[in-house]
Amino acid sequence: MTSASGLGYVLIALGPAFSLFILVISHKSFLVLTVLTSALIWLVTLVLIASLWRAFLPLQTSFWLFAILLLSAVVVQEIVRVLLWRVFKKVEVALNFLAVKCSKPRLSVNDKLELALATGFGHGLAHSVFFCLSVLTPAFGPATFYIDTCRQLPYFLIVALTSLGFLIIHTSGMVIAFNGYMDGNKGTQLFVPVIHLVASFLTMVNIIPGGCTLGVSMILVIAGLGAGVCGRIVWDKTGEDIIAVSTQHRMHIG
Repeated sequence: MTSASGLGYVLIALGPAFSLFILVISHKSFLVLTVLTSALIWLVTLVLIASLWRAFLPLQTSFWLFAILLLSAVVVQEIVRVLLWRVFKKVEVALNFLAVKCSKPRLSVNDKLELALATGFGHGLAHSVFFCLSVLTPAFGPATFYIDTCRQLPYFLIVALTSLGFLIIHTSGMVIAFNGYMDGNKGTQLFVPVIHLVASFLTMVNIIPGGCTLGVSMILVIAGLGAGVCGRIVWDKTGEDIIAVSTQHRMHIG
């Protein structure tokens, strides 16, 4: 039964990631390469952040100290996101040049969205590997585990749900951010850092006795909000093309 519960926690945290990879990303080798590159970049970024804070370990249980740690981590990751966008633009120019040279079509809006999705997915996957998989390994053992400040939920379930929330936030956030940079929309550009920062700060609610249920629930709500905004952007960018293709198909059948 413990193996079943451990597998269940892993599927909660990474099941949607497996589905997204198989259904969307695995069909294009360039997207797979983008995921691996993005994951490596974000792992290096997280290791860098951890190295900067290594001198302050062990951390005292202080709200302000944790807040500064989380703020610095979010700031560094958002700076890297902007740098990735600049790299993305250079890659887009190079790919379009190669496409013209080989008499192939240039990158479409759908291609750009898929590249942004793969980049965000790599970020979310790196986050899950860094913060989730190593923690969930004991879940396959002979017992579960509860923390003193949260007797309502098993610790492994908290980790799995939190990891799922951040996976969705990072994946959808990259699509939202890249679209904001592409359109020059300041509101969309600020939306991603704000939800990233709020979700990160909500993890501190777990320190409050009984606060884990509220903290985890709010993180999932923010993840749902990010996914909704991402879906709306994808529909606005590709919906007209889908409708046009569908109309042409029906006319051809008729």
